[in-house]
Amino acid sequence: MTATTTRPVHGIGLLQGVALYLASVLGTGLLVLPGLAAHVAGPASVVAVAVVTLLAIPLATTFGVLAARYPDPGGVASYVRRALGDTAARATGYWFLFGVAAGGPVVATLGAQYISAALGTDRSAVPIVALAFFVVPLAVNMFGVRVAGWMQLVLTGLLLAVVVVVVALAAPAVDTANFSPFLPHGWSGVGTAIVMFVWAFAGWEVGTHISGEFARPRQVIPIATAVTLLLSGAAYLALQVVTVGSLGEQAGEGDVVLLDLAAQSAPGAAPVMIGAVAAIVAVGVLNVYLAAFAKLGASLARSGDLPRWFARGAENGVIPRRALLLTGAVSTAYFAVLFQTGFDLQPFILVHTASMVAIYVLGMVAAVRILERGTLGWWTAVLAAVLCAGLLVLAASALLIPGILAIGAVLVTAVRRLLR
Repeated sequence: MTATTTRPVHGIGLLQGVALYLASVLGTGLLVLPGLAAHVAGPASVVAVAVVTLLAIPLATTFGVLAARYPDPGGVASYVRRALGDTAARATGYWFLFGVAAGGPVVATLGAQYISAALGTDRSAVPIVALAFFVVPLAVNMFGVRVAGWMQLVLTGLLLAVVVVVVALAAPAVDTANFSPFLPHGWSGVGTAIVMFVWAFAGWEVGTHISGEFARPRQVIPIATAVTLLLSGAAYLALQVVTVGSLGEQAGEGDVVLLDLAAQSAPGAAPVMIGAVAAIVAVGVLNVYLAAFAKLGASLARSGDLPRWFARGAENGVIPRRALLLTGAVSTAYFAVLFQTGFDLQPFILVHTASMVAIYVLGMVAAVRILERGTLGWWTAVLAAVLCAGLLVLAASALLIPGILAIGAVLVTAVRRLLR
């Protein structure tokens, strides 16, 4: 499959690119992971953040190289098609469009629950707020990724500003005594925290789907990737240090660690501040993922993996509104199931993460095959493939839905061969 080479005249620039990447990487992990990691690893959780930041480098670098050299709305699926064939590419696309999409309602619900806890509102309003978080970015993406990119620039700027304020407010309360003992749960606790923070540093594949919308992908995408690695790592590390240093043994006892941090120095403003963070994170993450889902859906339709009616918008610079409506329908179905199960998020999180791991494994194998041997991108792909294979073993118990989607991809191949 050849990459689309035409470029939108006014595409995504560096600032918008960084904003979009940051939203996909920081995500909802910013709301819950600092406290959870401190709970399982204690002060040594800061080591976990540093380790995962380093582990993210090969994965982010590989995706950055692929997106810059082969900009295509199919993203990882298009790279897998080049290296492993149509059936593997179809499975990759289905994993993202129908598996990773399970995370959309989770993001919206987490944001709504966080606001409910921060503001002390009636939790019966959580479903309504969650739906609002989803509808807003869906409507914005109907105007195209450039409009969504400018919206994301504002949202990410606000998010980073609030994180800086929370860290600044909590920093004076940091007590070095809270860092002793440094390993209260041993190195096994650090290992658990590392697994948790993998969730925080996922999302690099999102940029591959919108890479064709960049004005200068070869120049902008590598810089945006590097800046995002630096900012996301610094944000998580700073939050982890102040979480452990200021909250001590209380870190991780509550569900809203950012609220606990802000309440120490600004109890009056803390609920509004953290409610704003929750809203920004939820809308921002969905804004980015919906753009990626829509472009991927249009690309799959253009390749014959979905009905051709959804193919409009696969071209660079064209808005894939039909595929966006398909994404909305899939997410609505997940919302309905989530509502029926009493908003139990764990099964949906497992479907999301297992699908992501499956995508990463095939994506890195494809990168090893299509990138020039011996180059930096090739070596980072080899390292990332090994790391992702380890994650696949950890996710083995949650691979039911990705397995069903893979079987669906094989069946589509069989039907198409019969029709020929």
